[in-house]
Amino acid sequence: MTTSAPPVRAPLTHWDRARLIPSRRQLALAVALALAGAVAINPITMNPFVEVLGETLFVAMVLLFGYKVAGAWRQTWLPRWVAQVLAIALGAALSPLVVQMLSVHGDFSAFIGSPHNVRGYVLVTFGAAIVGTLFALGALYRERDAQARAEALQFALERETLQRQATDARLHLLAAQIEPHFLLNTLANVQQLVESGSPRAVPVFRSLIAYLRAAMPQLHQRTATLGDEERLVRAYLELMLMRMPDRLAFTVEIEPALRALPFPQMGLLTLVENAIRHGIDLSCEGGRIEVGARRGEGSEVHLWVVDTGVGLTEGAGTGTGLRNLQERLLAFFGPGAGVALSAQSPHGVRADIRVTHAAA
Repeated sequence: MTTSAPPVRAPLTHWDRARLIPSRRQLALAVALALAGAVAINPITMNPFVEVLGETLFVAMVLLFGYKVAGAWRQTWLPRWVAQVLAIALGAALSPLVVQMLSVHGDFSAFIGSPHNVRGYVLVTFGAAIVGTLFALGALYRERDAQARAEALQFALERETLQRQATDARLHLLAAQIEPHFLLNTLANVQQLVESGSPRAVPVFRSLIAYLRAAMPQLHQRTATLGDEERLVRAYLELMLMRMPDRLAFTVEIEPALRALPFPQMGLLTLVENAIRHGIDLSCEGGRIEVGARRGEGSEVHLWVVDTGVGLTEGAGTGTGLRNLQERLLAFFGPGAGVALSAQSPHGVRADIRVTHAAA
Protein backbone atom coordinates (compact mmCIF):
# COMPACT_ATOMS: atom_id res chain seq x y z
CA MET A 1 0.00 0.00 0.00
CA THR A 2 1.42 3.38 -1.01
CA THR A 3 0.56 6.75 0.38
CA SER A 4 0.54 9.85 -1.68
CA ALA A 5 2.87 12.63 -0.68
CA PRO A 6 1.26 15.77 0.73
CA PRO A 7 0.99 18.60 -1.76
CA VAL A 8 3.91 20.97 -1.78
CA ARG A 9 2.86 24.42 -0.74
CA ALA A 10 4.61 27.55 -1.82
CA PRO A 11 6.45 29.16 1.11
CA LEU A 12 4.53 32.00 2.64
CA THR A 13 6.22 35.38 2.69
CA HIS A 14 5.38 38.62 4.40
CA TRP A 15 6.71 40.71 1.51
CA ASP A 16 5.36 41.49 -1.93
CA ARG A 17 8.59 41.67 -3.90
CA ALA A 18 6.87 43.23 -6.90
CA ARG A 19 6.15 46.31 -4.73
CA LEU A 20 9.51 46.38 -2.95
CA ILE A 21 11.77 47.56 -5.79
CA PRO A 22 11.29 51.19 -6.84
CA SER A 23 10.94 51.93 -10.53
CA ARG A 24 13.33 54.11 -12.51
CA ARG A 25 10.66 56.75 -12.76
CA GLN A 26 10.26 56.83 -8.98
CA LEU A 27 14.02 57.07 -8.47
CA ALA A 28 14.30 59.89 -11.01
CA LEU A 29 11.41 61.75 -9.38
CA ALA A 30 12.99 61.39 -5.93
CA VAL A 31 16.32 62.78 -7.21
CA ALA A 32 14.52 65.67 -8.94
CA LEU A 33 12.61 66.53 -5.76
CA ALA A 34 15.82 66.36 -3.71
CA LEU A 35 17.55 68.72 -6.12
CA ALA A 36 14.61 71.14 -6.04
CA GLY A 37 14.56 71.00 -2.23
CA ALA A 38 18.29 71.70 -2.01
CA VAL A 39 17.93 74.73 -4.28
CA ALA A 40 14.99 76.01 -2.20
CA ILE A 41 16.52 75.74 1.29
CA ASN A 42 20.16 76.46 0.50
CA PRO A 43 19.80 80.26 0.85
CA ILE A 44 18.16 79.77 4.25
CA THR A 45 20.65 77.29 5.74
CA MET A 46 23.73 79.14 4.38
CA ASN A 47 25.51 75.78 4.08
CA PRO A 48 27.49 74.69 1.00
CA PHE A 49 25.16 73.56 -1.77
CA VAL A 50 26.84 70.16 -2.06
CA GLU A 51 26.24 69.51 1.62
CA VAL A 52 22.59 70.53 1.39
CA LEU A 53 22.11 68.43 -1.75
CA GLY A 54 23.64 65.41 -0.04
CA GLU A 55 21.25 65.82 2.87
CA THR A 56 18.15 66.19 0.66
CA LEU A 57 19.21 63.20 -1.48
CA PHE A 58 19.64 61.06 1.63
CA VAL A 59 16.23 62.13 2.97
CA ALA A 60 14.56 61.55 -0.42
CA MET A 61 15.98 58.03 -0.69
CA VAL A 62 14.93 57.18 2.87
CA LEU A 63 11.40 58.40 2.17
CA LEU A 64 11.21 56.52 -1.12
CA PHE A 65 12.39 53.21 0.30
CA GLY A 66 10.27 53.63 3.40
CA TYR A 67 7.26 54.14 1.14
CA LYS A 68 8.15 51.04 -0.90
CA VAL A 69 8.83 48.84 2.14
CA ALA A 70 5.52 49.86 3.77
CA GLY A 71 3.70 49.08 0.50
CA ALA A 72 5.39 45.69 0.16
CA TRP A 73 4.69 44.59 3.74
CA ARG A 74 1.84 42.11 3.79
CA GLN A 75 -0.24 42.62 6.91
CA THR A 76 -3.94 42.73 7.64
CA TRP A 77 -4.21 44.96 10.70
CA LEU A 78 -3.35 48.23 8.93
CA PRO A 79 -4.42 49.48 5.49
CA ARG A 80 -1.50 49.70 3.07
CA TRP A 81 -1.96 53.42 2.35
CA VAL A 82 -1.94 54.24 6.08
CA ALA A 83 1.31 52.29 6.54
CA GLN A 84 2.88 54.15 3.61
CA VAL A 85 1.89 57.60 4.93
CA LEU A 86 3.19 56.69 8.40
CA ALA A 87 6.46 55.51 6.84
CA ILE A 88 6.77 58.86 5.05
CA ALA A 89 6.15 60.75 8.30
CA LEU A 90 8.64 58.63 10.26
CA GLY A 91 11.27 58.93 7.55
CA ALA A 92 10.78 62.69 7.35
CA ALA A 93 11.40 62.97 11.12
CA LEU A 94 14.34 60.57 11.48
CA SER A 95 16.40 60.93 8.31
CA PRO A 96 17.22 64.67 8.77
CA LEU A 97 18.05 63.91 12.41
CA VAL A 98 20.56 61.27 11.30
CA VAL A 99 22.22 63.79 8.97
CA GLN A 100 22.39 66.42 11.73
CA MET A 101 23.83 63.93 14.24
CA LEU A 102 26.50 62.96 11.73
CA SER A 103 27.39 66.61 11.26
CA VAL A 104 28.01 67.02 15.04
CA HIS A 105 29.68 63.58 15.38
CA GLY A 106 26.82 62.17 17.43
CA ASP A 107 26.84 64.90 20.10
CA PHE A 108 23.14 65.48 20.73
CA SER A 109 23.76 68.37 23.13
CA ALA A 110 25.77 70.14 20.43
CA PHE A 111 22.88 69.66 18.03
CA ILE A 112 20.35 71.04 20.50
CA GLY A 113 22.61 73.95 21.41
CA SER A 114 23.00 75.10 17.81
CA PRO A 115 20.04 77.16 16.53
CA HIS A 116 21.49 76.86 13.02
CA ASN A 117 21.35 73.05 13.12
CA VAL A 118 17.89 73.01 14.69
CA ARG A 119 16.58 75.42 12.05
CA GLY A 120 18.03 73.28 9.27
CA TYR A 121 16.53 70.14 10.79
CA VAL A 122 13.09 71.73 11.08
CA LEU A 123 13.19 73.06 7.51
CA VAL A 124 14.25 69.72 6.03
CA THR A 125 11.80 67.74 8.15
CA PHE A 126 8.89 70.03 7.36
CA GLY A 127 9.66 70.11 3.64
CA ALA A 128 10.26 66.35 3.49
CA ALA A 129 6.97 65.63 5.29
CA ILE A 130 4.95 67.82 2.91
CA VAL A 131 6.64 66.74 -0.32
CA GLY A 132 6.80 63.10 0.74
CA THR A 133 3.13 63.01 1.66
CA LEU A 134 2.16 64.61 -1.65
CA PHE A 135 4.39 62.13 -3.46
CA ALA A 136 2.80 59.21 -1.61
CA LEU A 137 -0.75 60.41 -2.28
CA GLY A 138 0.03 60.95 -5.97
CA ALA A 139 1.56 57.50 -6.26
CA LEU A 140 -1.39 55.94 -4.47
CA TYR A 141 -3.81 57.76 -6.78
CA ARG A 142 -1.96 56.53 -9.88
CA GLU A 143 -1.89 53.01 -8.47
CA ARG A 144 -5.63 53.07 -7.78
CA ASP A 145 -6.28 54.52 -11.23
CA ALA A 146 -4.16 51.83 -12.91
CA GLN A 147 -5.91 49.15 -10.86
CA ALA A 148 -9.32 50.54 -11.85
CA ARG A 149 -8.33 50.54 -15.55
CA ALA A 150 -7.06 46.96 -15.26
CA GLU A 151 -10.30 45.87 -13.61
CA ALA A 152 -12.31 47.67 -16.31
CA LEU A 153 -10.32 45.94 -19.05
CA GLN A 154 -10.77 42.59 -17.32
CA PHE A 155 -14.50 43.22 -17.00
CA ALA A 156 -14.74 44.21 -20.68
CA LEU A 157 -12.82 41.06 -21.66
CA GLU A 158 -15.11 38.86 -19.58
CA ARG A 159 -18.20 40.61 -20.98
CA GLU A 160 -16.93 40.16 -24.55
CA THR A 161 -16.25 36.47 -23.86
CA LEU A 162 -19.75 35.98 -22.46
CA GLN A 163 -21.29 37.86 -25.39
CA ARG A 164 -19.36 35.70 -27.86
CA GLN A 165 -20.46 32.54 -26.06
CA ALA A 166 -24.07 33.75 -26.05
CA THR A 167 -23.84 34.59 -29.76
CA ASP A 168 -22.43 31.13 -30.56
CA ALA A 169 -25.21 29.46 -28.57
CA ARG A 170 -27.79 31.64 -30.31
CA LEU A 171 -26.43 30.75 -33.75
CA HIS A 172 -26.52 27.03 -32.94
CA LEU A 173 -30.09 27.34 -31.67
CA LEU A 174 -31.23 29.19 -34.78
CA ALA A 175 -29.48 26.66 -37.04
CA ALA A 176 -31.24 23.85 -35.17
CA GLN A 177 -34.57 25.57 -35.84
CA ILE A 178 -33.82 26.00 -39.54
CA GLU A 179 -32.68 22.42 -40.29
CA PRO A 180 -35.99 20.66 -39.57
CA HIS A 181 -37.88 23.56 -41.21
CA PHE A 182 -36.00 23.03 -44.48
CA LEU A 183 -36.04 19.22 -44.41
CA LEU A 184 -39.76 19.01 -43.64
CA ASN A 185 -40.59 21.36 -46.51
CA THR A 186 -38.51 19.30 -48.94
CA LEU A 187 -40.03 16.01 -47.79
CA ALA A 188 -43.51 17.56 -48.15
CA ASN A 189 -42.72 18.27 -51.81
CA VAL A 190 -41.68 14.65 -52.35
CA GLN A 191 -44.83 13.48 -50.55
CA GLN A 192 -46.98 15.48 -52.99
CA LEU A 193 -45.36 13.72 -55.94
CA VAL A 194 -45.82 10.30 -54.38
CA GLU A 195 -49.47 10.91 -53.48
CA SER A 196 -50.22 12.19 -56.98
CA GLY A 197 -48.65 9.08 -58.52
CA SER A 198 -46.20 11.13 -60.55
CA PRO A 199 -43.58 9.03 -62.40
CA ARG A 200 -41.02 11.61 -61.34
CA ALA A 201 -41.42 10.71 -57.65
CA VAL A 202 -38.72 8.01 -57.69
CA PRO A 203 -35.99 10.04 -59.47
CA VAL A 204 -36.79 13.05 -57.29
CA PHE A 205 -36.57 10.87 -54.19
CA ARG A 206 -33.20 9.57 -55.39
CA SER A 207 -32.04 13.15 -55.91
CA LEU A 208 -33.20 14.02 -52.42
CA ILE A 209 -31.18 11.16 -50.95
CA ALA A 210 -28.13 12.23 -52.93
CA TYR A 211 -28.63 15.83 -51.80
CA LEU A 212 -28.96 14.87 -48.14
CA ARG A 213 -25.83 12.73 -48.31
CA ALA A 214 -23.91 15.73 -49.59
CA ALA A 215 -25.60 18.36 -47.42
CA MET A 216 -26.02 16.74 -43.99
CA PRO A 217 -22.28 16.81 -43.05
CA GLN A 218 -22.29 20.57 -43.67
CA LEU A 219 -25.34 21.30 -41.54
CA HIS A 220 -23.48 20.72 -38.28
CA GLN A 221 -20.21 22.46 -39.12
CA ARG A 222 -19.12 25.00 -36.57
CA THR A 223 -17.98 27.23 -39.42
CA ALA A 224 -19.24 27.48 -42.98
CA THR A 225 -18.24 29.52 -46.01
CA LEU A 226 -20.00 31.09 -48.94
CA GLY A 227 -18.56 28.29 -51.07
CA ASP A 228 -20.31 25.71 -48.87
CA GLU A 229 -23.51 27.69 -49.23
CA GLU A 230 -23.11 27.79 -53.02
CA ARG A 231 -22.85 23.99 -53.19
CA LEU A 232 -25.95 23.57 -51.01
CA VAL A 233 -27.94 26.03 -53.12
CA ARG A 234 -26.94 24.32 -56.38
CA ALA A 235 -27.85 20.88 -55.01
CA TYR A 236 -31.21 22.14 -53.77
CA LEU A 237 -32.07 23.88 -57.04
CA GLU A 238 -31.09 20.83 -59.07
CA LEU A 239 -33.39 18.79 -56.85
CA MET A 240 -36.21 21.27 -57.45
CA LEU A 241 -35.46 21.25 -61.17
CA MET A 242 -36.08 17.50 -61.27
CA ARG A 243 -39.37 18.04 -59.51
CA MET A 244 -40.57 20.70 -61.97
CA PRO A 245 -38.30 20.67 -65.05
CA ASP A 246 -40.67 22.73 -67.20
CA ARG A 247 -41.37 25.42 -64.63
CA LEU A 248 -37.97 26.30 -63.17
CA ALA A 249 -34.74 27.80 -64.44
CA PHE A 250 -31.90 29.10 -62.29
CA THR A 251 -28.39 30.60 -62.25
CA VAL A 252 -25.91 30.73 -59.38
CA GLU A 253 -23.04 33.21 -59.76
CA ILE A 254 -20.76 33.63 -56.74
CA GLU A 255 -17.51 35.52 -57.23
CA PRO A 256 -14.71 32.96 -56.79
CA ALA A 257 -12.81 35.31 -54.45
CA LEU A 258 -15.78 35.29 -52.05
CA ARG A 259 -16.14 31.54 -51.70
CA ALA A 260 -13.85 31.40 -48.68
CA LEU A 261 -15.85 34.09 -46.89
CA PRO A 262 -17.38 32.84 -43.59
CA PHE A 263 -21.16 32.84 -43.80
CA PRO A 264 -24.04 31.53 -41.65
CA GLN A 265 -25.03 27.94 -42.52
CA MET A 266 -28.04 27.74 -44.84
CA GLY A 267 -28.34 31.53 -45.06
CA LEU A 268 -28.70 31.75 -48.85
CA LEU A 269 -30.50 28.41 -48.93
CA THR A 270 -33.25 29.89 -46.73
CA LEU A 271 -33.89 32.65 -49.29
CA VAL A 272 -33.82 30.20 -52.22
CA GLU A 273 -36.23 27.86 -50.49
CA ASN A 274 -38.48 30.83 -49.74
CA ALA A 275 -38.41 31.86 -53.41
CA ILE A 276 -39.40 28.33 -54.50
CA ARG A 277 -42.14 27.89 -51.94
CA HIS A 278 -43.77 31.34 -52.03
CA GLY A 279 -42.85 32.45 -55.53
CA ILE A 280 -42.28 29.73 -58.13
CA ASP A 281 -44.62 27.08 -56.69
CA LEU A 282 -47.54 29.50 -56.56
CA SER A 283 -47.02 30.77 -60.11
CA CYS A 284 -48.82 28.98 -62.95
CA GLU A 285 -45.97 29.67 -65.35
CA GLY A 286 -43.20 28.86 -62.86
CA GLY A 287 -40.25 31.20 -63.03
CA ARG A 288 -36.55 31.81 -62.79
CA ILE A 289 -34.28 32.15 -59.76
CA GLU A 290 -31.01 34.08 -59.80
CA VAL A 291 -28.52 33.74 -56.94
CA GLY A 292 -25.40 35.87 -56.77
CA ALA A 293 -22.73 37.47 -54.64
CA ARG A 294 -20.18 40.13 -55.45
CA ARG A 295 -17.82 42.41 -53.67
CA GLY A 296 -19.13 45.93 -53.03
CA GLU A 297 -17.36 49.09 -51.99
CA GLY A 298 -14.63 48.68 -49.41
CA SER A 299 -15.32 45.64 -47.25
CA GLU A 300 -18.99 45.35 -48.22
CA VAL A 301 -20.35 42.14 -49.73
CA HIS A 302 -23.62 42.15 -51.65
CA LEU A 303 -25.64 38.93 -51.99
CA TRP A 304 -29.00 38.52 -53.65
CA VAL A 305 -31.71 36.02 -54.51
CA VAL A 306 -34.16 37.10 -57.22
CA ASP A 307 -37.22 35.18 -58.41
CA THR A 308 -39.86 35.84 -61.05
CA GLY A 309 -42.66 34.17 -59.10
CA VAL A 310 -45.94 35.62 -57.93
CA GLY A 311 -44.32 38.51 -56.08
CA LEU A 312 -44.76 39.91 -52.60
CA THR A 313 -47.78 38.69 -50.70
CA GLU A 314 -49.35 39.67 -47.41
CA GLY A 315 -47.15 38.55 -44.53
CA ALA A 316 -44.01 38.30 -46.71
CA GLY A 317 -40.87 38.54 -44.62
CA THR A 318 -42.54 37.35 -41.41
CA GLY A 319 -41.89 33.61 -41.77
CA THR A 320 -39.77 31.58 -39.36
CA GLY A 321 -36.95 31.11 -41.86
CA LEU A 322 -36.63 34.82 -42.68
CA ARG A 323 -36.88 35.89 -39.04
CA ASN A 324 -34.16 33.44 -38.07
CA LEU A 325 -32.00 34.54 -40.98
CA GLN A 326 -32.32 38.19 -39.93
CA GLU A 327 -31.22 37.30 -36.40
CA ARG A 328 -28.39 35.06 -37.58
CA LEU A 329 -26.99 37.73 -39.91
CA LEU A 330 -27.15 40.30 -37.13
CA ALA A 331 -25.39 37.98 -34.69
CA PHE A 332 -22.82 36.87 -37.28
CA PHE A 333 -21.89 40.19 -38.92
CA GLY A 334 -23.04 42.76 -36.36
CA PRO A 335 -25.29 45.84 -36.62
CA GLY A 336 -26.40 46.81 -40.11
CA ALA A 337 -26.58 43.27 -41.49
CA GLY A 338 -29.93 41.88 -42.59
CA VAL A 339 -32.25 41.01 -45.46
CA ALA A 340 -34.17 43.58 -47.53
CA LEU A 341 -37.12 42.37 -49.64
CA SER A 342 -38.39 44.35 -52.62
CA ALA A 343 -40.86 43.76 -55.46
CA GLN A 344 -39.62 42.92 -58.97
CA SER A 345 -41.20 44.24 -62.15
CA PRO A 346 -43.41 42.90 -63.68
CA HIS A 347 -43.61 40.29 -60.89
CA GLY A 348 -41.32 38.55 -58.47
CA VAL A 349 -39.31 39.26 -55.33
CA ARG A 350 -35.76 40.39 -54.79
CA ALA A 351 -33.95 39.64 -51.52
CA ASP A 352 -30.74 41.60 -50.90
CA ILE A 353 -28.16 40.99 -48.20
CA ARG A 354 -25.46 43.56 -47.59
CA VAL A 355 -22.85 42.82 -44.95
CA THR A 356 -19.52 44.24 -43.95
CA HIS A 357 -16.83 41.66 -43.39
CA ALA A 358 -13.14 42.14 -42.53
CA ALA A 359 -12.13 39.26 -44.82
CA ALA A 360 -13.85 40.86 -47.78
